[in-house]
Amino acid sequence: MFDRAEIVVRAGNGGDGIVSFRREKFVPFGGPDGGDGGDGGDVAIMADSSVTDLRVFKRKRFYRANDGRAGKGKKKHGKSGENLILTVPVGTVVSYKTQIGGHALIADLEQPEQQVVVAKGGKGGLGNSHFASSINQAPQIAQKGEVGEENSIILEMRLIADVGIIGYPNVGKSTLLDMVSAAKPKIADYPFTTREPILGMVEVGQRSFVLAEIPGLIDGAHLGHGLGHGFLRHIIRTKILIHLIDGSSASPAEDMIRVNSEMSLFDSALAQKPQLMVVNKIDLPQVRARLGEIKDAFNSVGTTALFVSAATGENVPELMAETMKMLAQVSAEKEAGERIPRKVFRPQPRRISISVHKEGNTFVVVAPGVERIVARADVTGSEVQWQLNRQLQRLGVSKALEKAGVKPGDRVRCGNLEWEWQ
Repeated sequence: MFDRAEIVVRAGNGGDGIVSFRREKFVPFGGPDGGDGGDGGDVAIMADSSVTDLRVFKRKRFYRANDGRAGKGKKKHGKSGENLILTVPVGTVVSYKTQIGGHALIADLEQPEQQVVVAKGGKGGLGNSHFASSINQAPQIAQKGEVGEENSIILEMRLIADVGIIGYPNVGKSTLLDMVSAAKPKIADYPFTTREPILGMVEVGQRSFVLAEIPGLIDGAHLGHGLGHGFLRHIIRTKILIHLIDGSSASPAEDMIRVNSEMSLFDSALAQKPQLMVVNKIDLPQVRARLGEIKDAFNSVGTTALFVSAATGENVPELMAETMKMLAQVSAEKEAGERIPRKVFRPQPRRISISVHKEGNTFVVVAPGVERIVARADVTGSEVQWQLNRQLQRLGVSKALEKAGVKPGDRVRCGNLEWEWQ
């Protein structure tokens, strides 16, 4: 099963605004009519019930949305770039990959058609018609489109199951799943028969739940040993666990403690999940002869265990009934504890964020909106230089430079443009 992938997504760049003027034969007053550039396309990830794994992302790692088109004359707006929507299985967790090797959660796509934007497209630049004023009726400047976001994304598929069966290899997990559901897992007497999680639907009276068999855990699974490390994440979404223990083991109670320790080392929250401790293989004579001893061992560590035979079905109906009872209790407690969060509105400042710092003898202006104007300006002409200075004053750049201590003759740089302050 391909249940984890790392990809790189890049949103589309915004289209450039343009410098244009009306030049119609019978129009006495033309004026600027440069159109705005179109916005770049977003990259979004959407849960799709028809997708079963992340296989496609193993073959292709880089995805990019379309760029926006540049504006045109007559104030024609450039076409926006088409959004790119990547489909993943329901139950996929989407995270940003961080530089320190971890990841930051973006969204948990638990419902079909639920989606999240993972890379925002750049905004289109403004055409020169936006820069006209009473004292600047023929602006020669426009704005360059924003660059689209680029992010490294981690996709992790986590099964959506109500109950998970955990335990060491060959304790009878596949046999139990086969006994209580229509799922047909592979059953054999060698370790790691099950190499990927398997789901089955279990009916108890008029109710039902989804049961998942998790591949066997071994000591050191949290470090990547065996198959367990790759599938421990699938336990996270389950509501309760059936902890299946081999009754023929030398110390069943000790096996229970070690498996819980592995889960806790992987994620401390896993060890807090409600569990049903179940000792299997009581159909074997050597196990049945030790039932009293095994019960005492579990009692000594403060745990009560159920005893079943997945092979013959002995006590399995009682186990499923107890599972449904615990599941209903946990679900009720979760619903009672959930509260609808109040939406908090946090208005964003409308002013362009401007900062000035010094590199050597040069004052460097950091202001994305201004940099996009500078990138589209041809400053060879004195008229354009005057217009650009007007924009710097209007947007507060001149004031920020003066506050930083700039003096006539100092060098100033913004984006790719450097000039002498006057």
